[in-house]
Amino acid sequence: MRPFEALRSAFSLRVVAVMLLVVSGWAVLGPPAASAEPRITRVDVYSESMGRWVANDVISPASGGPAPTFYLLTGIGGGSDGISWFNNTGVRDFFADKHVNVVMPIGGQYSMYTDWDADDPVLGRNKWQTYLTSELPAAIDGRFATTGANAIGGVSMAGGAVLDLAIQAPGFYRAVGSYSGCAATSGLLGQAMVRSMVELRGGGNAANMWGSAVDPRWRVHDPMLNAERLRGTEVFVSSGNGLPGSIDNHDPVLVVPQTIGGSVVEMVTNACAAAFQSRLHSLGIPATFTYLSQGTHSWGLFETELRESWPVIGGAIGA
Repeated sequence: MRPFEALRSAFSLRVVAVMLLVVSGWAVLGPPAASAEPRITRVDVYSESMGRWVANDVISPASGGPAPTFYLLTGIGGGSDGISWFNNTGVRDFFADKHVNVVMPIGGQYSMYTDWDADDPVLGRNKWQTYLTSELPAAIDGRFATTGANAIGGVSMAGGAVLDLAIQAPGFYRAVGSYSGCAATSGLLGQAMVRSMVELRGGGNAANMWGSAVDPRWRVHDPMLNAERLRGTEVFVSSGNGLPGSIDNHDPVLVVPQTIGGSVVEMVTNACAAAFQSRLHSLGIPATFTYLSQGTHSWGLFETELRESWPVIGGAIGA
């Protein structure tokens, strides 16, 4: 079965149409920002490729000595809107007893965390692949005690992007965690999902990213098509099923829109995960897939997925 046949059979164009309406190296370090929590540092890194400073929240390891590094990416807003792992989950408590550097970049909204072909009038210059695989690691390794063992995780928009980053930088990440994301970026359905984020939500032009709809770069950055290149990397993929539950921990004020929109989006990511699992299975590539029995596209779900993934991620990097 061709990779996209599984995805096409998993959900219809009508579901995607609904989703379009609701979808949600050389480096210079700036002085660290003061923090009330001694193990948390705000580190500004200058991106030569993008010509600007990028802020990053870093949680240092619980014990001394060199530690592996886990890069953790936020979703569609990139954390620039104040919605992030750092602000919306208990990551500080979760990593309080773990021997790992956790690096959470702020920025990259609507960018797919990739290197764009051209500057965009709305979204500006985006060279996030270069930043995340070269500029930022150089800065982190230069400032913190690291072991050279790296992993990356991402949620929603970043859930597909981290798979692509692991493919584009083979061997750099020992493990990758994809939480409530989608591996498909090319073809009718894949492009529809990408455009819903970049264009409908972000106001950008996806042609400035990977070219026109027929440009081969869309296929180059499609983890579904390039899954073979994940062989040897520990892969964790997870999703809820779209059914609201206690796992969501919704804001009471926003519970209705979060439940309705979040249910549809999570059903789509669930279908994406199943299609990607089928793809990896057909290639004989081992991976861990977790399907939770409840959960809409919410931070309560995302935090649960992160915790579920840690035995795989942490084990791969020696954390």
